[in-house]
Amino acid sequence: MGCRDGLRQLWAFKGTLVIILTPILALPLPIIVGAVDPVHVREINCAYALIIMAVYWVTEVIPLSVTALLPVVLMPLLGVESVKDICLNYLKDTNMLFVGGLIVAVSVEHWNLHKRIALRVLLTVGASPRWLMLGFMLPTWFLSMWISNTATTAMMIPIVQAVLDQLRVEPQEDQDVANGGVPNVAFTKSTDALEPEAVAIKLESRDNLDDSVDAEDELRVRITGTQDEKEYKKMCKAMSLCVCYSATVGGIATLTGTGPNVIMKGQVDILYEAHNDTSGVNFSTWMVFGLPTSALAFILAWLWLQVLFFGCRRMDNSNKAGVKAVIRHEYERLGHFSFAEIAVLVHFVILALLWLTREPEFIPGWGALFKKGFTGDAVPSIAIAISLFMFPSERPKFFCCKRKDDKSQPKPVPPLLDWYTVTHKFPWNVVLLLGGGFALADAAKVSGLSSWIGEAFVSFKGFPPAALVFILCAIVAATTELTSNVTTASLLIPILGELAVTIGVNPLYLIFPATLATSFAFMIPVATPPNAIVFAYGHLKVTDMMMAGIGMNVICLGVVTLATNTWGLAFFKLDQVPPWVLAPNTTVATTLISNSSNCTCY
Repeated sequence: MGCRDGLRQLWAFKGTLVIILTPILALPLPIIVGAVDPVHVREINCAYALIIMAVYWVTEVIPLSVTALLPVVLMPLLGVESVKDICLNYLKDTNMLFVGGLIVAVSVEHWNLHKRIALRVLLTVGASPRWLMLGFMLPTWFLSMWISNTATTAMMIPIVQAVLDQLRVEPQEDQDVANGGVPNVAFTKSTDALEPEAVAIKLESRDNLDDSVDAEDELRVRITGTQDEKEYKKMCKAMSLCVCYSATVGGIATLTGTGPNVIMKGQVDILYEAHNDTSGVNFSTWMVFGLPTSALAFILAWLWLQVLFFGCRRMDNSNKAGVKAVIRHEYERLGHFSFAEIAVLVHFVILALLWLTREPEFIPGWGALFKKGFTGDAVPSIAIAISLFMFPSERPKFFCCKRKDDKSQPKPVPPLLDWYTVTHKFPWNVVLLLGGGFALADAAKVSGLSSWIGEAFVSFKGFPPAALVFILCAIVAATTELTSNVTTASLLIPILGELAVTIGVNPLYLIFPATLATSFAFMIPVATPPNAIVFAYGHLKVTDMMMAGIGMNVICLGVVTLATNTWGLAFFKLDQVPPWVLAPNTTVATTLISNSSNCTCY
């Protein structure tokens, strides 16, 4: 066996090699350094566990959620923290907030409420390509605030494909389909790119061409067909990218919209609570910062894709009727608004209102009616989730609820959700990922590793904060293109919290923009599940995603920098540094928090 064959076989087992060699290669850290500096053994052992988890997360040699279970094994064996204290981190209130939100999202998907909302919006907007793109983006953007980006994209992209197929139909076929007739393949398609006398005629076969058509006319036919095909391919690329981009920017608007936001919530809570302070970050206050940022990025993404693929020319609107017919047909297949859909919608609206009004900061919310610290966003989240297992999915058929013309016998009806549906659709890995991150965070705080990390950033003092924000966001956005946002958020956001404390700025000033930047993976198909889904439909090349993604990254980084230094600065008072940050010799507790991301994905 040659050297090349041996390397090829080793490469085939690269995952196994990473699993085995990572703990071995990192072993000198606790052995040698621990012997040299025995006072800081716990910190060094915690760092050893952190290195193993970071490598496993980045390489994904084992499932991310399985890696999140490592603190239960490593921390007690390395003498960092007891197993009892470690395990308490796997079901914190932030986890329960996410669990409740995901259960409500499962109910929305189960009853196809998200598809009805999307098709209704498409019927409302125009059928021209530019407005049709907005029609695809708007429901995707809104739904991604509440349900996973992956589920939203997977639901929208087949609708996009059906419309794209219709856009390829000839105008007369288009009219016949809209009228319910049989398409006539002998009719032709005109194009706005040529003068009327230069419009080419495409027939079903070359034999049908009239003998009087000369060579110039035949050339004109071929040119027109080529131009039409190029324009159609551009449209396919634009419509595909608009879905994954709007899903990504929609997730940053709400606290439960994407995993990095949950990381941020857990990070700042532990960081501030360690100093008997509150961050003021909850569902409603985050929307004050995240929603305008998301909306601005959404509008600019729509304009960017139009400029990139459509330019400033007038688009062909000849097949609007057929497009509308396809969308209306899909909408009619859903039938009338069912009792279950209305019930789920009511639950969804109530949950959103309870989240927004619990503690809006600028006025007292309903949380003020209870003892301080006893309620949180997890309370309404779980309450609504429980209600979904109780509320009937059909109109009750007893006593006054029964219709007069209904002669059937009263009987129980199934609830809106059952446990079988939840167990099959709920992303359980999210709970383990969050729990593993909180366990790692707690171990870093208890061992003192967090203070070590903070001391390494002293050299950044005096650096302009606004410039630092843009540079750090660019680094985070570049990193998340190559690794999952689970890994990026888990490892970088806590470090930025330490950096902020060390250089004496408000921790939220660095954590907020970095949180948003971890979601900005627009350039590579495997960077996020939405990117992978649209890429799998075959309309895009990697170069297409790279070209569009570079522009989106620049746009979103600019929007985040603007948001942080304007409305974010004003509402959260990011220019004011907490007293405990300015206090000398302050030992700061850092968290290293994992999360769920495109894997749910948000």
